[in-house]
This record gives sequence, structure tokens and C-alpha cells, in this order.
Amino acid sequence: MHLIVLENHTTTQRGGQELNLLEICRGLFQRGHRITLLYLKPGDLLPQYASFCDRTIPISAYGFDWRSLKSILKFLPSLIQLWQIPKAKNSLIFCNDYHFSLFAYALSSFRHIPYVCYLQLPPLNLNHQRKFGLRDVDRFIAVSEQTKQDWVKFGIKSDLIHVVYNGVDLNRFQPAENYISIQQKLGITDNTKIISYIGRIDREKGLETLIKATAALIKKGKRIQTLIAGKPVTHYSFSKGHECEDEGMNYLRSLIELAETFGIRDRVKFLGHLTDPVSLYQASDVNVLPSIWNEPCSLGLFESLACGVPKVASRIGGNPEILTHEFADLLFEPGNEQDLAEKLDRILDWRTEDPSLGSRCRQHISQYFTHENMVNGIEKSLFDLTS
Repeated sequence: MHLIVLENHTTTQRGGQELNLLEICRGLFQRGHRITLLYLKPGDLLPQYASFCDRTIPISAYGFDWRSLKSILKFLPSLIQLWQIPKAKNSLIFCNDYHFSLFAYALSSFRHIPYVCYLQLPPLNLNHQRKFGLRDVDRFIAVSEQTKQDWVKFGIKSDLIHVVYNGVDLNRFQPAENYISIQQKLGITDNTKIISYIGRIDREKGLETLIKATAALIKKGKRIQTLIAGKPVTHYSFSKGHECEDEGMNYLRSLIELAETFGIRDRVKFLGHLTDPVSLYQASDVNVLPSIWNEPCSLGLFESLACGVPKVASRIGGNPEILTHEFADLLFEPGNEQDLAEKLDRILDWRTEDPSLGSRCRQHISQYFTHENMVNGIEKSLFDLTS
């Protein structure tokens, strides 16, 4: 197959969506498939794409805002680029985000190429333009059953949507040989338990719940340190004509103020973006995903468990599809800090009370949620479309 892949920003700093696509493309390339990458903005992942893609092609825009002449004029050159994109008999369009659907639809229609839309998000911010672009998709691939059902409710036929769960690189995400030494490098000693969060600093992630749960545990006399790693989310501002971090930074400041209000500012540390989060996972006694939105299929779930660290997550979105069997006990009600605190209190001392839990966490991932399983599922779905 020849995949024409549509991506936004080739960066590690936005979230799992970009990292997921890179691993899918790399995995398919290693199986003999050809990849052409289209992208809007270059980032630190672009050299990795360049190492195996036939071509990497910058695109001026995937869509436009009819209220902005500047946005319309920026989109026009991308229409010319439709005819410059290489095509083969076995070409497929693989659109990594339904927000790119107008351009994907135009490319599919004018060049007569099958069109696959990868659903890593529920249907949000769907204007007429994006709805129009989704009307002739040949195949949807969703990252969880919850995400599939969100789109079925939106109006997509169920049989058009295949479900393929995300996966994790078990060679990269491994348990620590000596977690105590990693904790000491972070300046944490004296049997203090580490609770961590790794992901976007965004309101939908529910970080207030984690801070309030931390305060509740400290009030009970628990020796804990909560470490929050991530970058404030950016949003496009039409008034300013570019992406800005104002909302994300305001949210970060509100979290810091919340910790100060509870008198636990010294127990809640914000680490910023981590290029490589493995050591923080390994140092943690528990990792938390306190989302308050329909989390589709968080990579952090897999990464934490692959490192042999239990994950406590809100019972929402695709999370219950991943945390199954004994791990379902680690789900808590979204936004309920008391429920989260109780789940954390129950699991914090697992290293002494249930020392085999770490290996069971990793076994759960190695059985169901590896990169190989993910690429197998994507490849099979694409082959079904071309056969």
C-alpha cells in the first residue's frame, strides 16, 4: 500500500495523537508499505518521518474560516497542491484528524483515492465544512468502542467504523531496575509516595480533582508528592491570527492558586513538558488520569502500566475498556476528589502490600495493547478496504 497521511503539527508537545500516528506510520513502513506525509507545521517529529517516508510535503491549509479573508487566501494554494501529491494504484488517504476532512475529501474526489479517517477524538467543533468533508469517507478507524459509539450517535453508520486500540512500545516503556534511585534524583526521599500526572495541562483533564484529592490525602497524614508534567494547551485565536497559550497558561495559574489555597503548594510540583516521560513513570508509585471528558484511548494508560506502575483513571470515555479485570477497581467517578483519594489511598502502598502488581500491570499491556497489535489492526482494516 501507499499511504498519503494527513497530519497537523509533527511535534511531541501536543499530545498522544501525534505520537500515535508516527508509530503507525513507522510500523506500516517496516512491513513494506510506502508513506507520503502531508503536514501543516514542522516539529521535532519531522526528522523521524523524513527517515522513512517517500516524501514529506508541507501543506498551506486543510480548511478555512469563511469569516477570515486571510484564512481563505491561505487555503487556496493547498488546492493547487492537490495535483502535486504523488499517487499510485494502491494509494490510500489516511487522515489523522477529522478537522482535516475538507482537504482529504477534495484530494479523494479529484484524485480518485480511497479515503480513511482515523478517529482519535469524539465529534467536536464540527462545522458545515467538516461535515461536508466527512460525507464520502470509505472507512473510519476509531481508537475505542466509546469513540465509535460517539460517532454512531453523530450519524456515521456503525459498519463503516472499525475499532483498533492504541498500543505502546514495550521496549521503551519498561519497569525501573531501581525506582528508589530515580526518586532520589527527583529529590524525593523518606518514603514519600509519588503520585504523577503526565499529559496536557488542559481543563478537560480534570487536574483540579487531582489537586483536591492530594489535599485530602495530606490531611489524612499521607506522605505524598504530586508531580504534574505537561505543557499548557494551545488554541487557535482568529482575532490574533495564530495559536496562543493564553487559555492554557491561565488554567495552569488557576491550578497553582488552587494548590496554594489548600496549603499544599510544596506538595504539588509542575514539571513542564517532558521530552521523555519514562523516568517519571518509573519513579511513580501511582499515575493518575483524572479526565472529565470522554477520553478516547489515552496513551498514558498504556505507558504507565507498561512501566509496571498502576494507573488510577476516571470512569469515562474509553478508560473502562482499557482498565479491565482487576484494574477496573482503579477507576473513579469523574470530578469526584473523594473517590479519587480513596482509590489512591488503597493503592499507594502496593510495592510492599502487593509487590507482584507491577508485573501484572505490564502483563495486561503486553497481552492486549502493544504497538504490534495496533499496527496489525490498522493494516488489516486498510487491507480490507483495498481487497
